[in-house]
Amino acid sequence: MSVAIILASKGHDVTTIQPHRTMQEAAAILAEKGIGAVIVTGGDGEVLGILSERDIVRAVGRHGVAVLQDSVSKFMTSKVVTARMDEAIDSVMEQMTAGRFRHLPVIHNGRLAGVVSIGDVVKHRLDAIESEHRAMREYIATA
Repeated sequence: MSVAIILASKGHDVTTIQPHRTMQEAAAILAEKGIGAVIVTGGDGEVLGILSERDIVRAVGRHGVAVLQDSVSKFMTSKVVTARMDEAIDSVMEQMTAGRFRHLPVIHNGRLAGVVSIGDVVKHRLDAIESEHRAMREYIATA
């Protein structure tokens, strides 16, 4: 099973922000959309970084609320780990666990194609386990 299956189910919409926008604008977007991270992109759609709720909280905790007026680029994670559409879900789960991050941008043909969260991965895994369980019960019932 690949990342493409998760995106086929959840969609390819990605919330992005430009690097010069403020941390407060980013926080407002996260709150409004009920999401945990936004992808920072350049004018051509290139992935420049990612900014999560955790990044914002850490910045405020270390430097005070004045950072909310600073640009997103100052606090974003610029070394973004990405996934491919054909990447195995188990591989993505391992990367996210090892790297201790919850959001993974998906790149297809050099372009941002979606974002997979740890919640998406867990939901997919639980659905697969339930499907296997149901198939096993049906097999036993007909044996």
